[in-house]
Amino acid sequence: MFETLKPLPPDAILGIMTLFRADQHAGKIDLSVGVYQDEQGRTPVLASVKRAEKAIIDAQDSKTYVAIAGNAGFNRGVEELVYGANHPALRAGRVATVQTPGGSGGLSVAGHLLARANPSARVYLSEPTWPNHFPLLKLAGLTLDAYPYYDLKKHRVDFDAMKAKLETAKAGDLVLLHGCCHNPCGADLTKEQWQDLAALCERRGLVPFVDLAYQGLAEGLAEDAYGARLMTERLPEVVVVTSCSKNLGLYRERVGSASFVSATREQSQLVLANVSNVARGLYSMPPDHGAAIVAKVLHDSELRALWVKELEEMRNRLNGLRKLLVDELATRKTQMDFSFIANERGMFSFLGISKEQVIRLREEFHVYMIESSRINVAGINRANVDYVADSIAAVLK
Repeated sequence: MFETLKPLPPDAILGIMTLFRADQHAGKIDLSVGVYQDEQGRTPVLASVKRAEKAIIDAQDSKTYVAIAGNAGFNRGVEELVYGANHPALRAGRVATVQTPGGSGGLSVAGHLLARANPSARVYLSEPTWPNHFPLLKLAGLTLDAYPYYDLKKHRVDFDAMKAKLETAKAGDLVLLHGCCHNPCGADLTKEQWQDLAALCERRGLVPFVDLAYQGLAEGLAEDAYGARLMTERLPEVVVVTSCSKNLGLYRERVGSASFVSATREQSQLVLANVSNVARGLYSMPPDHGAAIVAKVLHDSELRALWVKELEEMRNRLNGLRKLLVDELATRKTQMDFSFIANERGMFSFLGISKEQVIRLREEFHVYMIESSRINVAGINRANVDYVADSIAAVLK
């Protein structure tokens, strides 16, 4: 049986990680791995998370299953975080949410439900997008297409080309939108562009499918949810997938959600029954530990305040590193203008250098990044930024 399987191309990110681990150079720098890192290069456990986890463990008296939809406190907390506690869709009972194994699990669950609800639907993905969007949604049985998004030469969102492509989509098709901190380019939509897209989706009958994996890491918790909230105010149906990996540092706990906005309360109940059935068929029951931590943090006023402060520190560090890198590169007087990096948000940006220059950075200077020139800004710190800037300047000569 297994002899029929075909070899697969290596994963670009995992391949770079393997090369990095094999490099014996003491000063090697990894700008490829997609996790937040602090000034010491660690991915820390937040103090708010540690305190919530201890309280949960001390009080826990059972390891029995949670409901298929997951931890109710988590689901309620996520809904209020994404939409705002007083959002009309929440008050009207139009939102159905299930806890999922990470944001990837949320995309998978959403994909399978969408394929069940509308087998002929086409999902439009931004070009570029997070590479795992393709297999997750393809395996769910959905037909995928792409819309132009980032102009690599001008280092900005090509909004006109994006709208022109989406004007060709059919009613019932879905548009996957990065809620904030676009992965991999870091270039986000403005409020005005979100408003234009909402009007386009209304007019064309398109369904927004928002991947909100980095809420709180661009401008703020409410600010980063602007697009999802606007779409939910304007349209009868919206899908939002979230992750707690980044903004709470719960990577290995696999905590996420899939949230579905329907036109009516009755439809929302139907959606909840069907998405629970989908989840039952994929993984049966969700893990509880990470979701219980999030629920504790979101519903305990003291822990929530601590988390918001920690999140602000992470956000300010990322935005500060962007400016720091731009300033350091400017002092090297390279032939490229990197100022766009300071205007982008989240962990990722494209440097805009060639594949050959990326390989030189890796082989000659031991600075690792994806060959598309996508970097994780969080891999930079004040101890290595000079070397990173010197190395980039060297390959540009």
